[in-house]
Amino acid sequence: MKRATYLIPVLVIVVATLLSSVFVVDEREKALVLQFGQIRQVKETPGLGFKLPLIQEVVKYDDRILSLDTQAIEVTPSDDRRLIVDAFARFRIADVVQFRQAVGVGGTRAAEDRLRSILNAQVREVLGADQVTSDTILSPDRAILMERIRDQSRTSAANLGIEIVDVRLKQTNLPVQNLEATFARMRAEREREAADEIARGEEAAQRVRAQADRTVIELVSDANRQAEIIRGEADAERNRIFAEAYGQDEEFFTFFRSMTAYRQAMSSSNTSIVMSPDSQFFNYFEAPAGR
Repeated sequence: MKRATYLIPVLVIVVATLLSSVFVVDEREKALVLQFGQIRQVKETPGLGFKLPLIQEVVKYDDRILSLDTQAIEVTPSDDRRLIVDAFARFRIADVVQFRQAVGVGGTRAAEDRLRSILNAQVREVLGADQVTSDTILSPDRAILMERIRDQSRTSAANLGIEIVDVRLKQTNLPVQNLEATFARMRAEREREAADEIARGEEAAQRVRAQADRTVIELVSDANRQAEIIRGEADAERNRIFAEAYGQDEEFFTFFRSMTAYRQAMSSSNTSIVMSPDSQFFNYFEAPAGR
């Protein structure tokens, strides 16, 4: 009985020791076995691993592709048009031993800080090159620039045991102080285009009005010409009729013309006529025979 009492704690200690000596690495991880800070074992394949209990410890690192966002920085391309850009990167821990030696106990967080510095330096260097302008950065050619940033960053990141998979520029904006000037220039350009359109419209309207005025003048002139022709033909027809009437009865024609003259001269109720009594105008008032 006494012996069983001593065996149980011993078994518990043995089981605990065995359990503490076993660790599991899944397919998303890599692991290092450290002894007093020195690397004693590298475990890069998934499965069970073993270590010395209490003396050795296991440090695991993510083996997946990780994301890193950089802060927005200001760059000045060769055309001196300042831009605010930010980027993001995809990276993975390629050499876990070199990674541990480079970043120490800081781990992934320390590596990200150093990687941000590398990316920002390469972004400034590539986008500030002599042949790179702001138009190039804002054009489809930016894909070539991103590849250049990625390739140049890989060399520095390799010293950290990191492989940079991809680098992308997320946003490319003008600084706040330049936005108003840019917007003002855009407004001035649009206003100039609007003024040009208005001027062209006014010119077209003037041409239309001039053409319309010319058409009106031509139509009125043609109508007046036609009216004069018709009036002349009517006058000729009237004179012909008068001539025929005069030829048939000269006395009646003279009498008719005198009556017409009397009617037109005395059409108003307050008409006064002053003339010599022997005037021929009143021949038909004086002559008893109707003369």
